[in-house]
Parts: sequence; C-alpha cells; structure tokens
Amino acid sequence: MSFLRACGIEELDEDTPKRVELDGVPISVVRTQGEVFAINDICSHANVSLSEGEVEDCQIECWLHGSAFDLRTGKPSGLPATRPVPVYPVKIEGDDVLVSLSQES
Repeated sequence: MSFLRACGIEELDEDTPKRVELDGVPISVVRTQGEVFAINDICSHANVSLSEGEVEDCQIECWLHGSAFDLRTGKPSGLPATRPVPVYPVKIEGDDVLVSLSQES
C-alpha cells in the first residue's frame, strides 16, 4: 500500500477538518479523540465539501443539510445521506500525516 503526505501533524487542530488534495482526490483530514482520520471530502448526498462542517463524537457533519458521517467507516448516521463516503488508511511518520488512497471502506 502506497502512502502520500497529506500534511504535517502540527497543521491539524483538534476537531477541525483540513481539506487536502491527493492525486486529484479531495480529502478531509481530521484529528480527533487522539487519532487522525482521512475521509473523502465530498458529501454523498450533495456535492459539497465536508471539511467545511463540524466534527463531534468521531463524526463529520455536512454543513449544508446536516448529514453526519462516521470518520472511521464513512457511514452516514442519519438522513438525508444514505450512502457512505470513502475513508482512507492513515499513518503518522515523524511529523507527517500520510494517507493511502486505497479505500478502507
């Protein structure tokens, strides 16, 4: 599995999504509850950026219609979204956050 540098760990504020683009794929990188997650940045219900939403309880909420997605699985926790969004493997090497575009789910 190949990993790409998404950002530095110091660039991530707790519970504040950071949008990055890796090989043309928009990703929201989130540091929360002592872990770092990478989820596709586009809501599966509406074509809007999830990184503009809020993070709470290991979920990211779409700012437009309020759908929330689990950062671990990408599954929506309620309507209007019914389809999950892709999540990606993350590893930390030194001060770098690395993401693989191979989907976990």
